[in-house]
Amino acid sequence: MFCLSLRYDRGKKCLDCGTLLHGRADKKFCNDLCRNNYNNQLNSNSYNLVRNINNVLRRNRRIMEELNPGGKTRVSREKMLQKGFDFDYFTSSYQTQAGARYYYCYEYGYLPLDTDDVLLVISKKETDKFAGDAHN
Repeated sequence: MFCLSLRYDRGKKCLDCGTLLHGRADKKFCNDLCRNNYNNQLNSNSYNLVRNINNVLRRNRRIMEELNPGGKTRVSREKMLQKGFDFDYFTSSYQTQAGARYYYCYEYGYLPLDTDDVLLVISKKETDKFAGDAHN
């Protein structure tokens, strides 16, 4: 008895554009452009999230820098909100022994006060650390 086995191999296709691939068995993309495009699309959502958070943090830092030229200033929450400050985003926080909590965007920080005001500060520890890194 004669058995005819036909293998219907449609071949692998590029993960990005769908073009039929030729060459290595483990090949996934037809060229570097397709590989880059596929990976950029795959990672775009996570990169967008990180980029947006970094933009908020930089804006918060810039606002505190602008409102606190002397290093320690009392300002209203409303004024910070009007300038676009987002109190939900900060890089670190510090609680004093007395229980007061400071929130920082890099070296610039604020302490919420009992009123609708905040006390803006600059962390000497952070600025010294950054200045020390610049000299090494």
